[in-house]
Amino acid sequence: MGSEGPTSPVTFHVTGFKKFHGVAENPTETIVNNLQGYLNKRGAPNGLIIGSCTILETAGQGAVGPLYQTLQSSVSKDNTLSSSTRVIWVHFGVNSGATKFALEHQAVNEATFRCPDEMGWKPQKVPIVPADGGVSRVRKTSLSIEDITKSLANMGYEVMTSDDAGRFVCNYVYYHSLRFADQNGIKSIFVHVPLFLTIDEETQMRFAASLLEVIAALE
Repeated sequence: MGSEGPTSPVTFHVTGFKKFHGVAENPTETIVNNLQGYLNKRGAPNGLIIGSCTILETAGQGAVGPLYQTLQSSVSKDNTLSSSTRVIWVHFGVNSGATKFALEHQAVNEATFRCPDEMGWKPQKVPIVPADGGVSRVRKTSLSIEDITKSLANMGYEVMTSDDAGRFVCNYVYYHSLRFADQNGIKSIFVHVPLFLTIDEETQMRFAASLLEVIAALE
């Protein structure tokens, strides 16, 4: 794929998570750590730029500090590069029971963790951002989720859209990211992936690369 790129540069900032309760090896850590090298080998389209790849703790409050540091530094850096450069955040999380990739439409302002996170926190019906109001507040991605999903499905991937990112750390991070995106004129998306036992590592790496290429072409 490599020659035809997006109409204007697109800088992606990508995150994954470390291990957590019940998932000793998180596939998103492997995907995100290897993504730049995989794209180099595959031949990424011109104008598709990886701005950063970050692995977050699977902990609500433990993830948010590093997330905001990376968000802030990336916005400052991207703004100095070019006003025409589009900035998109792509967050990967694992759903150990999933059989397909799931593109998440939205996040909810509610933290209700089914088990303690990796820092021992187990909130119940707590607003993620109290200043946003109650736990029913929803933030939606401005990306064309349906179009992205359709394009990926046409490539042969097992992929679906989702309106429920859960109430655990994935939703927690996604809510913060969508809020930051709204405030800074950028875009954000969260994608749940299955375990490597369900969809093998090579297919998931290929999916991650295809996802970025599709977003860059559509957006």
